[in-house]
Amino acid sequence: MGFFVDYLCYMEMYFSFIVPVYNRPNEIDELLKSMVSMRYAKPYEIVIIEDGSSETSEHVIMAYQDKLPLSYYQKINTGPGDSRNYGMRMAKGNYFIILDSDVILPKNYLVQVEGFLSKTFVHCFGGPDDAHPSFTHLQKAISYSMTSYLTTGGIRGRKSALGRFQPRSFNMGLSKEAFLVSEGFGDIHPGEDPDLTIRLWKLGYDTALIPNAKVFHKRRISWKKFYTQVHKFGLVRPILNLWHPETAKLTYWFPSLFLVYIPFSLILTIFGYWYFIAFLGIYLVCIVLGATFAFKSISIGIQSVVAVLIQFYGYGKGFLKSYYYIHLLKKVPEKQFKTLFFSK
Repeated sequence: MGFFVDYLCYMEMYFSFIVPVYNRPNEIDELLKSMVSMRYAKPYEIVIIEDGSSETSEHVIMAYQDKLPLSYYQKINTGPGDSRNYGMRMAKGNYFIILDSDVILPKNYLVQVEGFLSKTFVHCFGGPDDAHPSFTHLQKAISYSMTSYLTTGGIRGRKSALGRFQPRSFNMGLSKEAFLVSEGFGDIHPGEDPDLTIRLWKLGYDTALIPNAKVFHKRRISWKKFYTQVHKFGLVRPILNLWHPETAKLTYWFPSLFLVYIPFSLILTIFGYWYFIAFLGIYLVCIVLGATFAFKSISIGIQSVVAVLIQFYGYGKGFLKSYYYIHLLKKVPEKQFKTLFFSK
């Protein structure tokens, strides 16, 4: 590993953006539009992988061919993890930056990344995400729910997050060496990014948060899609704990405990123990105030409570279901939850 770091000291880092896309040409258009405005004078490339889409982004890519250093590949649907691996194999860079198709980049994104890595090189990094001013109130509420200290504890991109930082694939960097040694992402989705991070740790590689390498992340655009996403997150976590038991934490149980706490507090209220439900009320008021202050909108504050409840319910329900089948009944993850795995 030391050789690669020394090698980069004598040559410029050449960045390759790796972006899988599946039936989202409008999102790719927004992402590429933001890249046109990026302030970065050195060469880089953008590798877009069409993962078996029925609605391709080819017409969008063609519109940017003269504006950006683009490569575009079409392949059968094998999932985002395998598509990222495909893109990294086709890329020319020595450092890969993996993005989701539903992000928008600030103008100084690459400047921040290169500035950090030139001073504190790591083989894998992650950056935070935020809501763009143009996002809908719903998207901003979901963003708050997924990034607030009051909900996730800042694990998705805050300086004071507890433990070693686990990059997420919507905004993740990976050296070519780390990719080759680890063989990249696995076939599970979601959960392929923490799985890769943990395997990198076991191989002796470090990860880091680059606080200023922020992206604007749209996430889901409806409550139903948001529920589906967080439910899958809950299903995946017990599987990751099975594969990597040393990374299991009590905090992963919190959404499930929250589900139990609500009916528990309501029952106790009947018997006069009102302070349990009062504590819940205070917590939800804090969510409203926090989101309202962050976005200067009471509407977003109220919708953030809805987002938090959906997030905890979806994740908690998925976690309990997966824990029951995987850890108690000892079912094989690939057979029990086939929809979470892609075959190559």
